[in-house]
Amino acid sequence: MKKKIAKKKPRCAKADEPVTLGSAAIGLATRESFASNTHQQTVHQLIMYRQIMVDVAAYVERIGYSGPLAPDAETLREIHRAHLFAVPFENLDIGWGNRIEVDEEKFFRKIVERRRGGFCYELNGAFAALLRTLGFRVTLLSARVSRDDGSYGAEFDHLTLRVDLNQPWLADVGFGDSFVDPLRLQVDLEQDQRVGQFRIVQAGEALRLERRGADRRWKPEYMFTLEPRRLEEFKDMCHYHQTSPKSSFTQKRLCSRATAEGRVTLSDSNLVTTRDGSREQRPLKSDAEWRTALADHFAIVAP
Repeated sequence: MKKKIAKKKPRCAKADEPVTLGSAAIGLATRESFASNTHQQTVHQLIMYRQIMVDVAAYVERIGYSGPLAPDAETLREIHRAHLFAVPFENLDIGWGNRIEVDEEKFFRKIVERRRGGFCYELNGAFAALLRTLGFRVTLLSARVSRDDGSYGAEFDHLTLRVDLNQPWLADVGFGDSFVDPLRLQVDLEQDQRVGQFRIVQAGEALRLERRGADRRWKPEYMFTLEPRRLEEFKDMCHYHQTSPKSSFTQKRLCSRATAEGRVTLSDSNLVTTRDGSREQRPLKSDAEWRTALADHFAIVAP
């Protein structure tokens, strides 16, 4: 018979405090097969779809990173931040009629060689390949994005990453305006960052990522489980998001990138800049002006 586990009160994380995903959280959020030893065995049994070893020198040059590359928490934090500052979250290929395929090699070519951005499958798919090449233990996770009406998207709606070091982390360079540094994968731990406060809470047998808004209320970002996934499992939802009129990615042009001060976003015909909490929106009056903004802020040349 399982013992009842008392729910712990949320607390804030200290920078030097070692924490782990506790046994209570694992018991609730995952099945028994995701205990540390079995988790590692399961990951090795799931052969990734078209896995590649990336050109690390080319990748770190693309994201402007020149620091240490040891597979540790500090490296993870620094390359996660560098990736978000250098590689935009964008859906431009959809409007330009270019098919996006679930393929690590094509992700690398687009992001590193062609110096473009992408959406979650591309950005986190490529980032996972980089981390794996550097020696990190990475697991692909399926997430369901929160909707305005309180519901959530379908399974494989979003690709996010679990990275296991001496403690598990949640990494995500493909969700747009969200956390900049990786989050400790621990339930009810409130984590402060420059862009806001985040926490992961229990939601039945799943976990829910939440962000505290300006009104101090917690709002859901996405729901996820710790079940390891293969890249090919995201193929159908990748196709849906670039073809369905119901997908937000087919409804407007978007290109957005985190900055040290905040964020810069090109949303349809508006250029939105956020600096230290101050938001400025400038309408772009012509296609030529939009193309200039795209080149100036994201170094992308429209066809």
